[in-house]
Amino acid sequence: MTTETTTDAKTGTTTGTTTGTATGTAQPRSAAARNAPPARGSRRHTIGFWLIAATFLTAMAFSTVPTPLYPLYQHRDGFSTFMITVVFAVYAVGVVVSLMLAGHISDGVGRKRVLLPALALEAVAAVLFLVWPALPGLIVARFVTGLGVGMITATATAHLHELHSGSRPGAGHGRFEVVSTAANIGGLGVGPLVAGFLAQFVTEPLRTPYAVFAILLLLGIAAVAAAPETVAELPQRPAWRPQTVSAPSGDRAGYLAAVVSGFSAFAVFGLFTSLAPAFVGGTLHHPSRLLAGVTVFLVFGAAALAQSATSRMTAGTRLATGLLGEAAGVVVLAMGMRESDLAAFLIGGALAGAGAGVLFKSAVGTVVRAAAPAQRGSALAGLFLISYLGLIVPAIGLGIATRSVPATTAMLWFTGALLVVMTAAALLARTARRTASKA
Repeated sequence: MTTETTTDAKTGTTTGTTTGTATGTAQPRSAAARNAPPARGSRRHTIGFWLIAATFLTAMAFSTVPTPLYPLYQHRDGFSTFMITVVFAVYAVGVVVSLMLAGHISDGVGRKRVLLPALALEAVAAVLFLVWPALPGLIVARFVTGLGVGMITATATAHLHELHSGSRPGAGHGRFEVVSTAANIGGLGVGPLVAGFLAQFVTEPLRTPYAVFAILLLLGIAAVAAAPETVAELPQRPAWRPQTVSAPSGDRAGYLAAVVSGFSAFAVFGLFTSLAPAFVGGTLHHPSRLLAGVTVFLVFGAAALAQSATSRMTAGTRLATGLLGEAAGVVVLAMGMRESDLAAFLIGGALAGAGAGVLFKSAVGTVVRAAAPAQRGSALAGLFLISYLGLIVPAIGLGIATRSVPATTAMLWFTGALLVVMTAAALLARTARRTASKA
């Protein structure tokens, strides 16, 4: 058998065709051949890598724009802190629904065919925020935002990995891991910072941030259209099935450790993108809109910086560092709330964010290394599905708890539950290492 490799001049996608030496009949191309990077570094892939990274960051930033604005909505419409949790949960439900239905299909239809409609949904959500500012409109807009984000997360991550491989064939995955997780997690921090700044200094704080991001999202659509596709079109598309969570290459314990780590990391992120501004303005008595945005940015900024700082660590060391950092952070965070100490709250948030960022980077790296190219989008969609459940469950639990007990007590419960989840992640990772050493 011989294999001939050709590169599409228009898309930059490399494909392989296997022929039988005895009969000369063409055999179906393997998934690895369809998604293989060029033999030499491609300039189009390099440019496309940064275009997709910038668009990914913009889309994730838009998803957290309402975070520092929730107290303004609450003051204007008179709804409770629990309603903020409901609005946030609606967004997370949209993400989960989208991940289950469409987050994995880019393996078969192409990355751009998923990213373009997803960004269009985000732009529609921005328009809804602008033209329907009442509570029902806020809920609908958040759900539509979630639908777009669910399509973007796994698809953009897989696209970045393939563009990185196309621009730097044979290189390590360090740049991809740093850029993809920084775009994802860093973007979640940029949104509240921009929105908090605009809300503090513009006359229409509930409109201007969305108008700004509507323009940025349209630019993102143009950027994706210009980037090269990295998945060759299949002669026959596979039958659609909803997303399932399954371990790639049979590494069940390793994959479970990754998804549980993702869940615990996103639990911290969910806390700060839903209830943290209310905690800062209420329990800690600091109602500044800019401070609310800075608080959330501090958490995600620490996550992005920690991801860069740990890029040379081994997988095991990175996981342990993430678990220890997040555990220490949530404890300090809870103590800061208990003592009404803003400085301790911010330090705890930064520590927890750094740990969560490293933990999530470790999870993404584990899944990408374990999954075959044709399964990468699906495996990442499963990771993001469980991770985004980490946004929903703890946030709703905290919202319900604050209706019956003080916020400080609810935070202590949250801390205890999260420590249990992180312990489970550590035990699963230990089991995975033992299984790998025996193989």
